[in-house]
Amino acid sequence: MPRKKFKPEQIISMLRQAEVELANGLVIVEVCRKLAITENTYYRWRKQYGGLQLDQVKRFKEIEKENIRLRRVVADLNLDNAILKEVAGGKY
Repeated sequence: MPRKKFKPEQIISMLRQAEVELANGLVIVEVCRKLAITENTYYRWRKQYGGLQLDQVKRFKEIEKENIRLRRVVADLNLDNAILKEVAGGKY
């Protein structure tokens, strides 16, 4: 079965819906069945997005993208630095 990719906005709305269903007396298994997700997915989402609001999730994703970009820049600079040290070391 192909894996579904949910957007953070969808995940937050599903978590809120799950909270409402749980408050109404349903158990986790029934709530997950209604949402068409596994219990593991529910707990993973709750851990990652549990207390976040929609704008916080968007900011969180922006920060993750920026972090990835900065890691690439640092990796490139380290590679350039290593190459320059090799070249300079060979001349002396």
